[in-house]
Amino acid sequence: MAERTLIVDLKPNELVDDIFALQNCQLGMTRGGKPYLKCLLGDRSGRTPGRMWNATQELFDTLPTDGFVHLEGQTQPYQGEMQIVIQKICSVEPTDEELTDLLPTTKHDIDQMFSEVSQRLSTIKHPALAALAQRYLNDQDLMQKFRRAPAAMTIHHAFIGGLLEHTLNVLRLADVLCPLYPQLNREIILFGLFIHDLGKCVELTWEMGFSYSEDGQLVGHIARGVVWLQEKAKACASSGTIVPEPILRVLCHIILSHHGKAEFGALKVPATPEAIAVNLIDNVDAKLQIALEATGRQAGLDQQLGGHFTEKVWALDTRLYRPDPTKVSPEGA
Repeated sequence: MAERTLIVDLKPNELVDDIFALQNCQLGMTRGGKPYLKCLLGDRSGRTPGRMWNATQELFDTLPTDGFVHLEGQTQPYQGEMQIVIQKICSVEPTDEELTDLLPTTKHDIDQMFSEVSQRLSTIKHPALAALAQRYLNDQDLMQKFRRAPAAMTIHHAFIGGLLEHTLNVLRLADVLCPLYPQLNREIILFGLFIHDLGKCVELTWEMGFSYSEDGQLVGHIARGVVWLQEKAKACASSGTIVPEPILRVLCHIILSHHGKAEFGALKVPATPEAIAVNLIDNVDAKLQIALEATGRQAGLDQQLGGHFTEKVWALDTRLYRPDPTKVSPEGA
């Protein structure tokens, strides 16, 4: 495979002729009533919007909603964001070699991140919680998936190793927050953060691009997480360590409530101090990741393309101001 120019390295008005991961492909309508194609295009370095103004329903029907495409087009700065204006596009099946370049991947060392997650869990001293944590860590199949899984399809930490990176981030945040509120049970929060999204290891697939598995479509990561928790607790009991029912109930509640509100997918509203802490900490990392990626700061692009505001970021319900204000020249200077 010829060396590709990664999305993060694309310059304005540059010709593009390559394979990309395709996400959320849709057929929209211009104000003049003409159809156009809109999508996200990705590789291992990140994602960028794609637009095709002369698209047709017939062409759209040949493309996957999420998959891989070969396209020809040109980069174009638009409202402070780089997009690719597509001239030609078709569905393709990438080789294993090409997949390495097409799937976005964490920039951090996966082995080091997993080691730190394990180390932070090892600080849990309550016998039942420690035994429960070890049950998860000893599940080699689950932990292998945990090391590779994305945290989401598109919204936040949507890359190989994203779930692991997100989990480590929230564990670190917990150890900043908990000393400020010593009445909180740090160990319940730490363990709750470790398991809150683990169901995504089977909710999502990532071998050939990111999509939902049958388990994800029919069960989902919240329900799957509760099922696993019950199974791990039974396994602990069979080995002589009983997980007390009040602990098990509160941990189930953390999984069920970590999305915060029913409109965001929560099955219960957080109703313990620890569940509230898990929801808030999870939200901090997810929303900051969304904001940094949308503004280009994650890739150091916030000052390069002009235009101080993003398009509306639906997950945050607003347009975001891109630049670090300490680096913006005063108007008229």
